[in-house]
Amino acid sequence: MALILNIETSTSVCSAAIAKDGKILAERESFDDRSHGTLLTVFIEELLNECKLTANELDAISVSEGPGSYTGLRIGVSVAKGICYATQKPLIAINTLQAMALMARDKVKTTELIYCPMIDARRMEVYSAMFDSNMKEIRKTMAEVIDENSFASDLLNTKIAFFGDGALKCKGLVNSENAIFLNDIYPSAKFMAFLAETAYKNNTFKDVAYFEPFYLKDFVATIPKKRVF
Repeated sequence: MALILNIETSTSVCSAAIAKDGKILAERESFDDRSHGTLLTVFIEELLNECKLTANELDAISVSEGPGSYTGLRIGVSVAKGICYATQKPLIAINTLQAMALMARDKVKTTELIYCPMIDARRMEVYSAMFDSNMKEIRKTMAEVIDENSFASDLLNTKIAFFGDGALKCKGLVNSENAIFLNDIYPSAKFMAFLAETAYKNNTFKDVAYFEPFYLKDFVATIPKKRVF
């Protein structure tokens, strides 16, 4: 039974939501790429005002831990840690892919599928995992390159739902009647609420000082090519 602020910045979507007992009280969401740095703290202030709360009245802060965008994850985790330090509230980390799987399950409303969320990791690579209908991870989170043989053995006898911006890479390569592609599934703070409430009840908290996002891959900076006139 808790008031939890949920923060999601792992991809181009920036969202935040306040939930009580796992149910959303208020939410904000933007699909404007690279807006996290300017919008996230504004969203949080608006949510607190809408719910007539102060940050000190929250019971915990939940943040999407990744995998996902290096910069986006850094912003979300930094803001979450800042609030935790200021209010002395516990930090909860939510697997981004599991929250996406929860959104997919809510959309299809069936227990007959395996859920495979995918986040674009550039080129033909994706971050993915697999979850059963109870949201139990049955294949660990990994970075993998997609080709025509991807998931072939998994799809022989199992219906699998693929979704997320990384699933677009699979659509033209995975050829099976057991492959289902879902649209409009993305990382969102509102689908972190149930997982965060469960973590709170189980006292599953992170060390605020030492917690780092789940990048999965090392960050590689690129230098823009000089313009030639």
